[in-house]
Amino acid sequence: MSTPTRLSKQEQTYATLRSRILDGTYGPGHRLVIDALARELSVSQLPVREAIRRLEAEGWVVYQRNAGAQVTPVDPSLWVEGMETFAVLEGYVTRLAAPHIGPAEQARLRAANDEMREAMVRFDIPSASAANSAFHEVFYDRCPNDYMRRQLEATVERLSTVRAKIFSMIPDRLIAMVDEHAGLVDLIAGGADPLEIEMAAREHKLRTVRAYEERWATLGG
Repeated sequence: MSTPTRLSKQEQTYATLRSRILDGTYGPGHRLVIDALARELSVSQLPVREAIRRLEAEGWVVYQRNAGAQVTPVDPSLWVEGMETFAVLEGYVTRLAAPHIGPAEQARLRAANDEMREAMVRFDIPSASAANSAFHEVFYDRCPNDYMRRQLEATVERLSTVRAKIFSMIPDRLIAMVDEHAGLVDLIAGGADPLEIEMAAREHKLRTVRAYEERWATLGG
């Protein structure tokens, strides 16, 4: 029986920093101070520097003059483009998954949607966002096209760093999404045409884009 390989300090540091960026602990624009991180993680500055360089190469981190390394700030236009791409991908993935969504999966979908509704009653945006993700993951799990699913999951990961911030700007959108989720499940349960399911799932995402653009315009963006 082989002994599990221990991660190097650089790999451990990279994994920690990347996880904190993805889960929102380090939000867009957060400064990554090398000596402070080295002390916190009980490593030398070298693993931190190497981890940050790797994150920079992947697009998670940028260097700003006179500010050093920071989590890549939100670019509204790039977020919109990413979401439009996401809408197309998720619409098709939902279409492909629909024939594989039986009673058990429908129950998972409705349970996640109920959790989202309850979270919005408490105005708990992080929990609502997590329930929203759980809802859509049912479709990802049941999509038979592995390549398409991987592309979608990569896009989700890229957009996840700003999800909470975006939803905090448009909380009413989260409330509307609950009803749209219920409608989507009803379409699938009722055996609707695959194209109708795809278009409903795509429009669901595009409505979030439009809500964000309207809100951004009111802020002078």
